[in-house]
Amino acid sequence: MSAAQLADYYDLPAPYLAKQLKALAKAGVFTATSGPRGGYRLARPPSEITLLQIVEAIDGAASPFECHEIRQQGRGALSPEDCRHTCAIAAAMADAHEAWRRSLADVTLADILDRIPSWAPARTRSLLTES
Repeated sequence: MSAAQLADYYDLPAPYLAKQLKALAKAGVFTATSGPRGGYRLARPPSEITLLQIVEAIDGAASPFECHEIRQQGRGALSPEDCRHTCAIAAAMADAHEAWRRSLADVTLADILDRIPSWAPARTRSLLTES
């Protein structure tokens, strides 16, 4: 299916979708073919593509939490020696990020296809499985 067809089908801005599709193709989630019958297709079976791979292709693998080590700032600043260990907030955020990544890694596109309700239009499923 072409990027233009997908953008139209989901009412998305074509440039935005094209950027995401390029990232997914670069990561090996999709293959792209050019020409009049070109478009995007899954590069592997849905059972071999995880949600984590998709998220990382689009957003990267970095944690959304960025520690600014405020313990060493202001009038109450601690010495660098007192900050050798990660603070409780940064540790909790890192744990949450890893749990989120594990959760996404455990879900494949095949799992998502299995969760599409029977009342959903057949076109919804075929968008993920067309070759």
